[in-house]
Amino acid sequence: MQSQKLRTLTGVVISAVGNKSLKVAMEYKVKHAKYGKYVRLRTQIGVHDEHNLGGVGDVVEIAECRPYSKTKRWRLVKVVRKAVEA
Repeated sequence: MQSQKLRTLTGVVISAVGNKSLKVAMEYKVKHAKYGKYVRLRTQIGVHDEHNLGGVGDVVEIAECRPYSKTKRWRLVKVVRKAVEA
């Protein structure tokens, strides 16, 4: 069996309300086709967090995986940087 390299992304946790669940925002910029101005876009991804490690504001690395639920298709790999507490 061949091992495939899993797709990984880095994003910021925007919600950590549910048990073992996170919402991660992936922000990127695209050039507008007509006006040439760069527009900021954001995608929200549902992430499975088995050990409840992530918190709001944390920068996390996530990887593709099997479907855990209707909306969760990604899992938490590691917390890159914890959020600064005020």
